[in-house]
Amino acid sequence: MVAVDGPSGSGKSTVSRRLASALNARYLDTGAMYRAVTWAVLRYGVDLTDVEGIAKVAGELDLVIGTDPVAPHVRADGVDVDVDIRGPEVTAAVSAVAAVPAVRKLLVDRQRELIDEAGRIVVEGRDIGAVVAPDADLKVYLTASADARARRRSLETTASVDDTHADLLRRDTLDSTRATDPLQQAADAVELDTTAMGIDEVVARLRAMVTA
Repeated sequence: MVAVDGPSGSGKSTVSRRLASALNARYLDTGAMYRAVTWAVLRYGVDLTDVEGIAKVAGELDLVIGTDPVAPHVRADGVDVDVDIRGPEVTAAVSAVAAVPAVRKLLVDRQRELIDEAGRIVVEGRDIGAVVAPDADLKVYLTASADARARRRSLETTASVDDTHADLLRRDTLDSTRATDPLQQAADAVELDTTAMGIDEVVARLRAMVTA
């Protein structure tokens, strides 16, 4: 198992999927799971300050997440939400939902089940190496400058680089200061700054780490 952690825009998703394909392994985007719960919370009109209401939605949600790196998918209550969970509304609310302890416990338990079922897997998120799978064979913390992360993320959305930069800083602050399972680098993780690196170079470095 390879655990890939890091802030938004550091390249986790693209790199992790390509690495999983190269290793003939499964792939798990844990962030998509939190986004799917957030989508459901918004769909059912639950206030983001209603911790019990959010926990109830998470507990009753029929969440299915595919682990094929070539075609990962997410379904929530029978709805294909691959596109919807990447929208601005979910992005703006996901940090608040992910901070709810009951949601984190529920999803961490599910993530561990998926990891056990997979055998070989690359898992990306914010607390994989430190919380979800502290016994991972390789732990990597991907990072990049705030400017680089904003440029990368703005290419995926219609938002300006400045607006994206502000949103990333907001999410970084919320994710790293939450009481339960904050964004953090595991003590034994290898830090890799991708600011000046292309995707192929990052994947090659990770493959070398796996071999080592």
